[in-house]
Amino acid sequence: MEVFLRSERLVLRKFTSDDVDLLVELDSDPQVMHYVTGGVTTSREEIINDFLPAFLAYYERYDGFGFWAAVDRTTDEFLGWFHLRPAPDDPADEVELGYRLRRAVWGRGYATEGSRALIAKAFTDLGVRRVHAETLAVHQASRAVMERAGLRYVRTFHQPWPYPIPGDELGDVEYALTREEWQAGRIVSDP
Repeated sequence: MEVFLRSERLVLRKFTSDDVDLLVELDSDPQVMHYVTGGVTTSREEIINDFLPAFLAYYERYDGFGFWAAVDRTTDEFLGWFHLRPAPDDPADEVELGYRLRRAVWGRGYATEGSRALIAKAFTDLGVRRVHAETLAVHQASRAVMERAGLRYVRTFHQPWPYPIPGDELGDVEYALTREEWQAGRIVSDP
C-alpha cells in the first residue's frame, strides 16, 4: 500500500488495479450518487474501463495530485475517496478538492478530516496557492464539509449537468481557501 497521507483516523493511499470492487460498491449506491448523477449508478465496466484508469493516470501525470483511496487507520476499511487535482482551466498553483464516501460512514467527520489534511498538504508540501471545491447549491452536507474544512463561499454559477438532479436549477457553488488565509488560521475547529 503506497500511503500518500495520514491523518488522525484516515490513511489516504494510491489506488491500484485491485480496487475495482471497492469503487463498484461505492458507486452502486444511488444515495451516494444522488448529487453526482441524480442517483444513476456507475457500471462495473465504466469503473474498469474509464474511472479507475483515469485515477491511476493522475499519478503518472502529476506529482502529489490525484485520487486517493480513504481507509480507516484502525480497521483498514475502505471509506471512499478524496481528490486533490488541477482542474482543466486552473492555473498551475490552484487545485480542486473533492470527496465521495460510503453512506455507512456519513456524518462521522471523515470528509472534514480528509479535506483538512489534504488542504494542509497542498499548502505546506505541494506549493499550492489556492484550493477550491464545488457542489450543487442544494447539497447542504457537502457545503457544510467545505465550511468546516475552512473554505469560504465564493460564488454561485450555472453549468450544464448531464443528469437531472433535483435542485440543479439553483446552480452550483464554489468554495475556496488561499494559502494566506490558511496560514492566518482561517480553519475553524469542529464544534
